[in-house]
Amino acid sequence: MKLAAGSSSSLSARAFKPAETETQQRTRTFEWDDPGVYATAPAGLTGLELLQLMVAGELPPPPIMRLLDMQDFTAEFGRVVVTMKAQEFHYNPLGTVHGGVISTLLDTGAGCAVHSTLPAGIGYTSMDLTVKYLRPVTVESGLVTCEGTVLSQGRRTALAQATLTDEAGRLVAHATSSCLLFPVG
Repeated sequence: MKLAAGSSSSLSARAFKPAETETQQRTRTFEWDDPGVYATAPAGLTGLELLQLMVAGELPPPPIMRLLDMQDFTAEFGRVVVTMKAQEFHYNPLGTVHGGVISTLLDTGAGCAVHSTLPAGIGYTSMDLTVKYLRPVTVESGLVTCEGTVLSQGRRTALAQATLTDEAGRLVAHATSSCLLFPVG
């Protein structure tokens, strides 16, 4: 492990040497479409209509979905479901899926649930995300499913929640998110 000059660490200065039994280094590449396609989507679409175009493959998924390898995505008014297979490249140094990956999945579920309720000409952004991690997520967790739902919505803000369950149906994390609603275009 190399540290930048002048940096400090509680780690020993000697180089980290993996055990001889460790497997080879892995690589991963991915591709994404220009996210500007959403800015040029037909005017007058509701949030649900935009999400349904993505589900139908008429609009590409956002780059973050490809980066994390999110898979199935469904949307209906006030509710979305997105799945992701827990994989090694999601891991933190402790051998579990990084909390930021879990948070991103929960933010996607909650935010897209709000998006599904928006009329044409209204956008949103997350104001906060409060996450509770209940169980570790590992490769053995299999396909994790995030369900986002809208709890309350006014003219300027919306409150949504998202749950994350493992392949066995156990709740592994929960989040709430407040979103700011604003005119676009």
